[in-house]
Amino acid sequence: MKKYSRVLYYLRPYSGGILLYFLFTILSIVFALFSFALLQPFFDIIFYGNKPEAPAAKDPGLLTDMKGYLLHLVNGAQLTPAQLLGMICIVLVIAIFLKNLFLYLSSYVLNPIKNQIVNRFRADIYDKILGLPIGYFTEQRKGDLISRVTNDVNEVEGSVIGVLEGWIKDPLNIIFTLIALFLISPLLTGSILLCIPVIGLILGRISKALKRPSNEAAIKLGESLSILDETLNGLRVIKAFNVERVLKGRFDTVNDQLTNAKNRISRRRDMASPMSEFLGVLVFVGILWFGGRLILSDSIDLRAPAFFAYLAMFYNLINPIKTLSTSFSNLNKGSAAINRIEEVLKTPVTVDDNPHGKTLELFEKEIEFRNATFAYNEQVILQNIDLTIKKGQTVALVGSSGAGKSTLADLVPRFHDVTGGGVFIDGVNIKEYSLHTIRNLLSIVTQEPILFNDTIANNIALGHATATTEAIIHAAKIANAHPFIVLKEQGYDTNIGDRGSKLSGGERQRLTIARAVLKNPPILILDEATSSLDTESERLVQDAINKMMQNRTSLVIAHRLSTIRNADEIIVLQKGKIVERGTHSSLLAQNGFYKKLVEMQELK
Repeated sequence: MKKYSRVLYYLRPYSGGILLYFLFTILSIVFALFSFALLQPFFDIIFYGNKPEAPAAKDPGLLTDMKGYLLHLVNGAQLTPAQLLGMICIVLVIAIFLKNLFLYLSSYVLNPIKNQIVNRFRADIYDKILGLPIGYFTEQRKGDLISRVTNDVNEVEGSVIGVLEGWIKDPLNIIFTLIALFLISPLLTGSILLCIPVIGLILGRISKALKRPSNEAAIKLGESLSILDETLNGLRVIKAFNVERVLKGRFDTVNDQLTNAKNRISRRRDMASPMSEFLGVLVFVGILWFGGRLILSDSIDLRAPAFFAYLAMFYNLINPIKTLSTSFSNLNKGSAAINRIEEVLKTPVTVDDNPHGKTLELFEKEIEFRNATFAYNEQVILQNIDLTIKKGQTVALVGSSGAGKSTLADLVPRFHDVTGGGVFIDGVNIKEYSLHTIRNLLSIVTQEPILFNDTIANNIALGHATATTEAIIHAAKIANAHPFIVLKEQGYDTNIGDRGSKLSGGERQRLTIARAVLKNPPILILDEATSSLDTESERLVQDAINKMMQNRTSLVIAHRLSTIRNADEIIVLQKGKIVERGTHSSLLAQNGFYKKLVEMQELK
């Protein structure tokens, strides 16, 4: 049960509702058994009339008391057998009605609990994804994560939460029915109990075999979603290079593997229900033969009417046993989905917020890297970085691809935490500050514009729900975005599509700059926002960046060196280390790595 501990934990706040569900379930079972018990006096009247002296054999106490009461009622009210049958039928209808009423009430109580548990699963895994560090996602397929949030949670809903009702109702139904059967005939019921371990062993082996193919199917679904995501993002390249067949072959291979895994799951899961019913019918026929022989030989104090009622009660056991066996099969199938979800939920958060940390309300002096080192998966990415960025300065990071520029910039908002040394703001280690207050003092403009499927206004005002229309327009004007926005059919209320697909590259970038301007932070981190733009868009975006950088502390990741000539200090990184530093002119005079980079770009 350890693997279902999270489900049980989620159930704790609903103990009152579960107790109510227990009560309604027990009442529905009691009225179901009562309706079966009415069959014995019914058959007695059919076979023997209303003569109390007709059969001499002794019936079990449960049915004898009921029959005695009915015969007393008949003799007192002078009812005919036909009238007594009618009365039994009326009582039977009432019992069945009450059984189904309490069955409905039990579902009415339980269903909101089941839905709330699934809601908690989705909310917790989404919250966990939001809290995980950036580095985690470089190791994971996006399609696999989407599969865990969607398909695996749905699998838990159908396979685990969906059978929650069966965990309670079916065992109670089996227990109460066995008690009633034992009261009628201990000998016959004892023979049934001897068969149950054999049935359980067979069904257990079937359900246990489901877990491995279920996990394989979940993995293959994640792979297929990843291929689909890559296809949608890279459709232009796929068509331009005529690799449709390559992608189709890759998708078809994974899709076929997924289908095969699902077929194995279906074959084994679907075997559980008919197998349990067949085994139940075998036991039923055995009781029919064994009990019939005992009655015919007068070896048991049980008459035919009571035996018929006994058989009806036993047959009522087959359906809950069948349902329970299917539930266990589904549990094993769903346990693979739970394991995949737990892998995400139990992933350690290496960048932890400090809920009792200091509040960083104002940036007053400097950002300082003291012997900062960062390693990921035992690979050293940054080593012994010593750097001070004074308030109001612009510091640029340059170097070849993979030198560690973006990683160094990511240490300031704590997208990663250093594994050695420290990062300090105004002399205080940033780990001592509240994570929220650090990020509240900075804005980031990335090389690839990150926009959401929403209106222009809402994208600019991201994180500022109370921003006025005037403030949004003012930010857009500084970012040189206002002229193209007003030309849109719905202006600032225009929906920009998925990832801003309805806008050009320059328009998207200017919106991200407007978003940063509206936040009005003292610290800016700029991952060269103009490197992928055409000349006109680059001019407009660079002009917007220059306006935004005024009177702010800026850390610029530079790809086009021409944009950082006026930086207060240029840091040259190579293989995670600072190899050169200085102004543009002083670095050129050093005739080192920086000068080679400048000359390479001038030749282009």
